[in-house]
Amino acid sequence: MAKRRAAWTRLRGRIPRSLGAKLVAILTGIGLLGAGAVTLLLALVITPNFDRLEQQAVEGHIERTRAALTEYASKVQASVRDYGDWNESYDYMGAPNRAFEEDSFATSAMVNLGVNGMAYVTPAGKVVIARWLDIGTGRDQPAMRGRMLDAIGRIDFGKALAKDNSASFYVRLGDQIAAFGVAQVRRTDGSGSPRGHVVMARLISSQQLSNLLQLQAKLDVPHPVPDATVIRHNGTMAVAVPVRGPDGVPVASATYDVHRDLSALGRSMLTLAVAGTTLLLLVVMAVLSWMIVRLVLRPLNRVERHMGLVRQSGNLTPFVDTPRQDEIGRMVGSFNAMLSQLKDLREQVEAQSFKLGQSESAVAVMHNVRNALNPISTVLSQGLAQAPAADKALLDRALAELADEGIPAARRQKLAAFVAAAFEGEAQARTTRKGQMEIGRDALHNVLEIIGRQQEQAHERPPLDTCDVTDVVARNATIARYSGASSIAFHFPSKPHWVQANRVLLSQVIGNLFANAAEAITATGRDGGSIAVTIHQKDGHVEVLIRDDGEGFDPEAASQLFQRGFSTRASKTGGLGLHWCANSMLSMGGSLTLKSEGKGYGARAVLTLQASDAMRAEAAA
Repeated sequence: MAKRRAAWTRLRGRIPRSLGAKLVAILTGIGLLGAGAVTLLLALVITPNFDRLEQQAVEGHIERTRAALTEYASKVQASVRDYGDWNESYDYMGAPNRAFEEDSFATSAMVNLGVNGMAYVTPAGKVVIARWLDIGTGRDQPAMRGRMLDAIGRIDFGKALAKDNSASFYVRLGDQIAAFGVAQVRRTDGSGSPRGHVVMARLISSQQLSNLLQLQAKLDVPHPVPDATVIRHNGTMAVAVPVRGPDGVPVASATYDVHRDLSALGRSMLTLAVAGTTLLLLVVMAVLSWMIVRLVLRPLNRVERHMGLVRQSGNLTPFVDTPRQDEIGRMVGSFNAMLSQLKDLREQVEAQSFKLGQSESAVAVMHNVRNALNPISTVLSQGLAQAPAADKALLDRALAELADEGIPAARRQKLAAFVAAAFEGEAQARTTRKGQMEIGRDALHNVLEIIGRQQEQAHERPPLDTCDVTDVVARNATIARYSGASSIAFHFPSKPHWVQANRVLLSQVIGNLFANAAEAITATGRDGGSIAVTIHQKDGHVEVLIRDDGEGFDPEAASQLFQRGFSTRASKTGGLGLHWCANSMLSMGGSLTLKSEGKGYGARAVLTLQASDAMRAEAAA
């Protein structure tokens, strides 16, 4: 026992006490162990991982092939679903007519759809009409039409559609493969008992498959594989992916070759990594033993001595040393910055408060800009969705008949009346669009004013001018009608009421309150509501009362409404609008209050503004 203690004492005496010596000893031991461990680790990791990467790459190719085939067939399914859920298709299957066939089965229609074949089939499986053409030339191909009809006869539509109203799959047509899309024929809104099925087909060739996969591929029709297979050769892998039919049975195979670059790269990397890592460890050990002392330990000792002086004297003198760009240099910089920050703490807090105010102001501007842009989006959406006043094809046909001098006078009179009505409808539509564009122009003008005045308002109190609050209410009411999906009726006085305010800020405040009222009306679930505005003068002030019949709010929450981030609706985040509105009214020497009798009783917003001299003189007279 005594000998063991003596041996342990001698061993402890040999352990270096300085940090530098300890680091060198530790790094040397790590280097020796690392050289052997890295060799073993690389052998166990690199080759299997590269094999897995190769397998993942192959699986990725297979999944990409399946996705490309699915997408190709889905495009046909999308087209056939449009024809299936279509009132004209539904009426045609109830009473077939030539006009529908000439229009829907026209060459141009099939070319636009990008399909080679189309057919309508009764619930009993009888083909009402079918056509097959070459998309490139637009010529009919009776032979391919016959193959398509044979394929349709073999399809079990009930099984193919399952519980859906449309489906897509691949079908073998002789020595070619086509993507089939099948959909039930229903009304446009999906109602009504299906009156049969509509079928569309689009050929897929090896060249098209190559374009989809961005590699050289081909369709093997005679020998389809039951499932995805991979055959590995010395430098390549042959991949085959089944192309499945309506019953899941493969009708062809998508085949292509993939180079085995990853496995070869893994073997090369293993050899280079073992040799390079061993050599690198030896070099690193030698360099670190010399650099640790020079670059780490000596500078740390100097920093430690200076920190001791600061601690003892209390003098916050910065540490002066040769500039460095490494961790020690950054540590010295951080230490000196800390000393400087202790002196400038109050100034930094004030600067941060100023920046926070700027940030809130910027967010408030963006909130107001968003509210002002909502009506523009609604106006444009309604304009784009507006249908033509008259069908152009019918109008052209009517004009053509009018040009014929041989038509009866009664027919000519009806055609002239139709053309006149069409032109009158178009004129009314243009008038409506012009009115909508004028509303959109006013809303855009509000946005530009908000942005243009922001810099001036951010640094000083807003300038107050004499403005007509009735005109501001009217302009914002016109715009607010387009701020949401609900139909809103506005009631406001026509008599001018002059106040002292900043017109741009006042317009933003009223616009925000109208937007909140519109949201409250929409939240009730009704299709529409009303917003009423009354204006009264009282003791040198003008009181604007905005009343809505929306969802209202809990009176107990009135004290929190103007807090930043608070909202009465749980599904809505933000809560900046009312916070900003209240501050803006205070900056103009006015006030804003909100009242409600409770949920379901609507709400009232009361704005108090200084009356202008013109209004006071009018009241005195």
